[in-house]
Amino acid sequence: MSKNTAQQPTQHPAELDWPFFDDSHRDFKSRLDAWCTEHLAHAHHDESRDAVDAECIRLVRLLGSGGWLKHAVSGTAYGAASDVIDTRQLCLLRETLAFHNGLSDFAFAMQGLGTGAISLMGSPDQKQRYLPRVASGQALSAFALSEPEAGSDVAAMQCSATAMADGYVLNGRKTWISNGGIADFYVVFARTGEAPGARGITAFIVDADTPGLSIEERLDVVAPHPLATLKFDNCKVAAAQRIGDAGQGFKVAMATLDVFRTSVAAAALGFGRRALHESIAWARSRKMFGQSLGDFQITQTKIAQMATMLDAATLLTYRAAWLRDQGARITREAAMAKMTATENAQQIIDMAVQMHGGMGVKKGVMVESLYREIRALRIYEGATEVQQLIIGKDVLKG
Repeated sequence: MSKNTAQQPTQHPAELDWPFFDDSHRDFKSRLDAWCTEHLAHAHHDESRDAVDAECIRLVRLLGSGGWLKHAVSGTAYGAASDVIDTRQLCLLRETLAFHNGLSDFAFAMQGLGTGAISLMGSPDQKQRYLPRVASGQALSAFALSEPEAGSDVAAMQCSATAMADGYVLNGRKTWISNGGIADFYVVFARTGEAPGARGITAFIVDADTPGLSIEERLDVVAPHPLATLKFDNCKVAAAQRIGDAGQGFKVAMATLDVFRTSVAAAALGFGRRALHESIAWARSRKMFGQSLGDFQITQTKIAQMATMLDAATLLTYRAAWLRDQGARITREAAMAKMTATENAQQIIDMAVQMHGGMGVKKGVMVESLYREIRALRIYEGATEVQQLIIGKDVLKG
C-alpha cells in the first residue's frame, strides 16, 4: 500500500452498536463518513507554511459549508446545531475527520476550542458577534492560554491585563497558539490580579487586527499546522470583550478544556483506527516468502495488539462522552480517555510503521503522515503526565 489506497469503510463500525450510541449517532456517523469520502481525500499535500495556512482556511470554509462546524459551538440562536454541545457527536466528528484527513480534524477542533469559552460563558452580544461566523466557517478562532514559561503550570501565567477606565491593556506573550497567524480572533487569558495564582486570571476576546497584537514568530512543528507566538504590546481591549467576570478566567479555561479534552482522545482514535486499517490492507496485499504478510503469526499478534488497544481506548473515550452528555462531571474520565487514547494510538501507529518496513517511513505514505500527526496529541490540552496527576488525585479523594 504505497500511498493512500486502502479501501474506505462502507458501513458503520461495530462499536456504534455499543449502548453509548443511539440511532441519531449512527445516522450522523454514516452521513459524515460519506461526506468525508467525497470531500477529504487524504492526499499528500504541500507542507510549506503558506500552503498549510491556505489549506487550513479552505478546510474551515469547507467544513462550514458542509454544516459540520455547527456542532463545534452551542446555541441554535447563534447558528449551532443545538443549544448544548453533543459530546458524542463532537467525538464522532473528530474521530472521523482524523481518520480521513488530519488537517481537517485540526481545522474543526480549533473552531470549537477557540470559541468554547464564548459558547459556555460569553455574553449574548459576544455570542451573536462571533459564533455564527465560526459555525458557518467565515471566521477562524484560536485559544491563547500557553506561554513560554506557563504551559502545564497555568498559575505561572505572566501575560497581564491592566484595568483602565474604558477597558484593559494587555502586555505579554502567548505561544504554541494553534491558528496563530490566520485566526480572525483569539480568546486570550491574562493575569488581572484579583487573587494570587490561578484565581487572578481573566479571559478576553481579542480581534486579530487589534492594535498592539502582533505575530512575533511562526512555529514549525513535526506535523505542519498553523502555530505562532503572539505578542501583546499595550494592546487595548474594551471591557465588553471580557468573557465572564474578572478573575474567573481559570474556571473559563478549565470548563472549555473539560468539553474538548475528550474530543482529543477521539482524534487519537481516528489516527489509530486509520493506522490499523492501513496495516490490515498492507498485511493482506504484501507478499513475502511465497505468502502474504498477514499469514505470518508475528503479523497476526501485532494486529491483535493494535485492535485490542484501539477497542480499550474507544470504550474509555465514549464512556466519558456519554457521561458528559448525561450531565455528569467527567474530569477523571476525560483524563483517562485522553491519556489512554493518545498513548495507545502512538503505539498502534508505531507498530503500523514497523509493519510497513521501508515504506513506513517514506514521505507521503499514510502511516508516515500518521506517525507525525499523533505525537502532539500526547502533549496538548494536558500532557499525559498531567492526566496522570488528575486521575491520581481524583482517585485518592475517593
